[in-house]
Amino acid sequence: MRVGEFETIALHAARVAEGARVELLRGQLGVKTVPHGDRGCVLQWLTRTCLRQRPELWLDTLQGLVIESDRGGRARPDGSLAPADAFAGQGEWADPTPVLMVVEVTSCDSGSGTGHRDLVEKPRAYAETGIPVHLLIDRDACEVKVHSRPDGVRYERVCTLPFGREVTLPDPVGISLATRPLEAWAR
Repeated sequence: MRVGEFETIALHAARVAEGARVELLRGQLGVKTVPHGDRGCVLQWLTRTCLRQRPELWLDTLQGLVIESDRGGRARPDGSLAPADAFAGQGEWADPTPVLMVVEVTSCDSGSGTGHRDLVEKPRAYAETGIPVHLLIDRDACEVKVHSRPDGVRYERVCTLPFGREVTLPDPVGISLATRPLEAWAR
C-alpha cells in the first residue's frame, strides 16, 4: 500500500470509527483500539510520572509519527515523549526527530495482530527511525521492556523487568519508574 493511499484511508477511518486508529507498518495496514480502561490507566500513570520528573516534556497520546528507515511507515504509539511543543504545526503525521521515547502498552485483544506488531514489528520500526528509547509495557507478561541504543536496524539493548521493580529509563529520557502500580492493570 502506498503512503498516500494509507493517509486517505486513515483520515476516513478516523471519521467513521472513533475507537480505532490505523497504522502502516512495512506496507501493511493495521488497526488498533484507542487506549481506554486499564490501558488508559497505564498511560495516565506514566504521564503523571513523566511530568513530575521532567516537566519540560509531554507524553503525547494522540500524535501519529512518520517511521521506518525509508519513512514510509505511519505509527500511532500509545505515547510519544518529546519536548512540550515538539509537534506544533506538524499535522497528523509528525517528524519523529524530537521524540525521546515511544511507548506501547499491550492491548490484550487476541487475534487482532496487535500483539505481534507491539512485540516485534514496532520495536524494529522505531529503531530504524532512530527513536532513542522504546518502552513496552506488556500487560500479558506483566513486564516492562526498555529498548535503547538504536543502530538503524534494531535496538542493541533490551532490558526486561517484571512489574513491581524499579525501572530507570536511559538517557536522553532519564526517568525512573516505580512499576508496582502496573500490577493493578495487568491481564
